[in-house]
Amino acid sequence: MKGDRVEIVIDAGSGTTRTYDVTATRAGRRVVVTHSRGTVEVSEVTRGGSTVRTARFLANRVLALVEHPAGDEPTPDEITPTLRTA
Repeated sequence: MKGDRVEIVIDAGSGTTRTYDVTATRAGRRVVVTHSRGTVEVSEVTRGGSTVRTARFLANRVLALVEHPAGDEPTPDEITPTLRTA
């Protein structure tokens, strides 16, 4: 859903951290997090399942991964008009 956001904080070495954000930028897209074989992958995915963009991080460098779900109320461009017949 548009507005879904995942915030990733990684250890950049020498005691510093870096923060990355992956956000669902359009209506119908969502953010998916997968963890496998020592990597954390955060992807923006369309309704049909196609990956739009991906961010990959080494799992041992990830300090925090925070998911921020979109609000319950859909934004105006996500509302699908319905026809009413009287």
